[in-house]
Amino acid sequence: MDERLVAFQRLLDIMDELRAKCPWDSVQTFDTLRCLTIEETYELSEAIVDKNYSDMCKELGDLMLHLVFYSKIASEEKLFDITQVINQLCEKLIRRHPHIYGDGQAQNAQEVHENWEKIKLKKEGNRSVLGGVPKSAPSIVKAYRIQEKANGVGFDWENVDDVWAKVQEELGEFKDEVDKQSDKIEDEFGDVLFALINYARFLHINPDDALEKTNKKFIRRFQYIEEQAKLAGQSMYDMSLEQMETYWQQSKQLE
Repeated sequence: MDERLVAFQRLLDIMDELRAKCPWDSVQTFDTLRCLTIEETYELSEAIVDKNYSDMCKELGDLMLHLVFYSKIASEEKLFDITQVINQLCEKLIRRHPHIYGDGQAQNAQEVHENWEKIKLKKEGNRSVLGGVPKSAPSIVKAYRIQEKANGVGFDWENVDDVWAKVQEELGEFKDEVDKQSDKIEDEFGDVLFALINYARFLHINPDDALEKTNKKFIRRFQYIEEQAKLAGQSMYDMSLEQMETYWQQSKQLE
């Protein structure tokens, strides 16, 4: 038997046994697992950003456990089971790839993306192109996906220069509202972020990944300041901004 099937069957058997015998596993529900699943997803995301492939392998396993766990609970409640989950996924993949499994045509990734959106609207009953964007997704991720989906039906800028011009326009409007101290500052700031995310998309940059890398860079440099302060027998609270800036520049040079 294929070793992949053997491994998956082993996971299913372990899940059955844990659900029957383990005091913790036996009492879990969809609701109790939800937050844990979100945490596991973020841990996988961190491993991907860090290119830590050992951790990625581990986190993928943790996430797969959750997928099997939900399916097990659903089967107990006679809602659905893991077989239905996998079969539905397979049917969707086949349906959305007519250029592979049918007579459809797609010469590049953009055409595949456009066909995907058409299929979801025409054959799968989605009421809106934007219907597939999760309402609970983080705002940066949501903005990026909204723009991708609008692009899928041709509602998009024609070139990157126009997108940059829009960024500059939104920055100008934001600055005007700041200068006036109006009640539109927050709205205009949101427009700036949305325009920047759109510009990132045109440059093939994932804005969420980019921001996370900057977060990690800031943490790394800030913690260098803390380490140097400790070595000098100082507290950061007692350091001047000039001293901290000196260490900050040192940390940049070390990178």
